[in-house]
Amino acid sequence: MALIAVTGATGYIGGRLVPQLLAAGHTVRVLTRRAESLRDVPWRDEVEVVQGDLSDAEPARRLCADVEVVYFLVHSMTGGRDFAATDKQCADTVGEAAAQAGVRLVVYLSGLHPDGELSPHLRSRVEVGEILEASGVPTLTLQAGLVIGSGSASFEMIRHLTDVLPVMPSPRWVMNRIQPIAVRDALHYLTLAADVDLSASRRCDIGGPDVHTYADLMKTYARAAGLREPTVLPLPVLTPWLAAQWVNLVTPIPRSLAVPLVQSLQHDCVVQERGIDELIAPPEAGLTRYRVAVDLALEKMTADRVETTWAAAHPLEAPSEPLPSDPEWSGRTVLSDERAVRTTAPPQAVFAVVQGIGGEKGYFSLSKAWRLRGYADKIIGGVGLGRGRRSRETLQLGDVVDWWRVERLDPGRLLRLRAEMKVPGQAWLEFTVEPEADGGSRYTQRAIFFPSGLAGRLYWLALTPFHAVIFRNMAARLTAEAEARSRTERRET
Repeated sequence: MALIAVTGATGYIGGRLVPQLLAAGHTVRVLTRRAESLRDVPWRDEVEVVQGDLSDAEPARRLCADVEVVYFLVHSMTGGRDFAATDKQCADTVGEAAAQAGVRLVVYLSGLHPDGELSPHLRSRVEVGEILEASGVPTLTLQAGLVIGSGSASFEMIRHLTDVLPVMPSPRWVMNRIQPIAVRDALHYLTLAADVDLSASRRCDIGGPDVHTYADLMKTYARAAGLREPTVLPLPVLTPWLAAQWVNLVTPIPRSLAVPLVQSLQHDCVVQERGIDELIAPPEAGLTRYRVAVDLALEKMTADRVETTWAAAHPLEAPSEPLPSDPEWSGRTVLSDERAVRTTAPPQAVFAVVQGIGGEKGYFSLSKAWRLRGYADKIIGGVGLGRGRRSRETLQLGDVVDWWRVERLDPGRLLRLRAEMKVPGQAWLEFTVEPEADGGSRYTQRAIFFPSGLAGRLYWLALTPFHAVIFRNMAARLTAEAEARSRTERRET
């Protein structure tokens, strides 16, 4: 078995590939910008972690040292407008480090695309592959179309468009031909790629057994979800840019991701050759049909067993500085709202409610105001509230909760969420639960804001009247729910 290096291990595909490589008997090394972000993933103690940034040659050299195979799964499309330059820099760094280390094979997951002129997103995917190939290390590029699985960006876009819009004015690309692939099949090819022996680089298309139009994908999803099939009205006047704004507003996909995704859908994306069959046999049970992939994704969501989501991947250019400790606040402008409540519920009951905040559950106060703020964030290019949660009940470090990300999690005691919406400053929401001598708890809730200039101060001032209601009600209703749960549990026992 081989020593394998994986980049993008905190991403949607990487987070699922690592445990499969381990199950196949390989030794795995991963690179992440913050080692702490992997603390809660189930496979953390089974891998070697290198901390660093792929734009830095030194971490890349440590990642590739004595490695046989390197997986390049990094994609900075959500990191800003210059995602292509960032991706190329990362590819150049990894390619050089792999060549210096004598790596046997680089495996790269790219996008399925036609010949000819491509969208900026697909063109960037092709250029990254060319850089990896130019390193001199044999590179196996697997070119996949829409990946369908619980938590994937493609599936979430189809799901939300279909759920929200019974009649859908759509651009002409909804009639383009698309060959999606189930996430389980993409992982099948990626896992077995580690055993491929290449003397020269190869590019292989991978896709499922079915070719559909995008309109067909939405109608099939509707049938699987028990919804009425949407009426799709292709409109030639709906440009890719306008379509991307529509996707941004009605799905969890932020504008920074919606624009390149929609641009890529201007092309037919179907498998043009089956060279992959010469290297890796299809799954023993055959490739997964699209309807089956949708059913499997819905089953995982219903059972609350979603392993990874597109939203959990950290954009390469996103700020990742944690909240400084309180003594370090001196000399800074800090605006906060703190609420403390004494409750009869035991700490474990209170923290169980805290861990379930956001997503379908909401925030215990003024739900319409939260949704309105989410739409406002979407309009100005933020992530909005629609990203939801990976799990309804539990959290891990790095998980997304709507427009928040779990920055610190001390089970049973503390949860800190860092805001990723568009604000003139930096914002956190922190929950602390401490035991009381009589078996009850002290619940403390803090909203913390580091304003940026005058705009930040005015922003906080404008929201202060709403905060007075929202945060007071949040504390009161959250602890009331914990008390109700505690009473129910006592009756049942």
